[in-house]
Amino acid sequence: MFTGIVQALCPVVRVEDRTNLRRLAVRLEALAANAEEGASVAINGTCLTVTGEEDGGVLTFDVISETLRLTNLGTLEPGDLVNVERSFRVGDEVGGHILSGHVADTVQVVHVDQADNLREIHFQVDPGWMKYLHHKGFVALDGASLTIARVDQQQNRIVVSLIPETIERTTLGRVEEGARVNLEVDAQTQAVVNTVERMLDTPEVRARLAIHPGMRD
Repeated sequence: MFTGIVQALCPVVRVEDRTNLRRLAVRLEALAANAEEGASVAINGTCLTVTGEEDGGVLTFDVISETLRLTNLGTLEPGDLVNVERSFRVGDEVGGHILSGHVADTVQVVHVDQADNLREIHFQVDPGWMKYLHHKGFVALDGASLTIARVDQQQNRIVVSLIPETIERTTLGRVEEGARVNLEVDAQTQAVVNTVERMLDTPEVRARLAIHPGMRD
């Protein structure tokens, strides 16, 4: 599990494409300390398993085809910077919100507003995920825990506003229009929405709504 507080921007040092997977080597330096094989690390918000350790604080990760399809990890090249967060331990401060590292989809940057000490990024979202995204709700983008500043349900877009710390410490301070960013929706919001939808779809509730159509409002 993770908190969405990115600990470092780290460079990809090697990419190896193999049958049905891609192996990434990322230089974590001090963050690699005590990271044994099998440990979980979030790379751009994607929970990956450490498969090896090399000199200089380099950790390797195997990324399977399904993960490559759902995330932006398949576009990484040597020299690219990625957001890194080690999994949190019981007792650690949760500065963001609880994340699983299970990326739902990628969203596209459609516009960036840049000003002194402020960066606003507009994202195009697949319509299927918009029901989980609300004004002032939580969202994780490339593993960074953020609050949604604005939502446009008609255009299927969300906007986030970045403070200087986030601009400096994460990939979001560098992305440009056209880039794709990993999206993880808030698990609690998703559970509530899905539960309400299932309840509304039961025969009993449908029958009540048919008798009292005003209840739909």
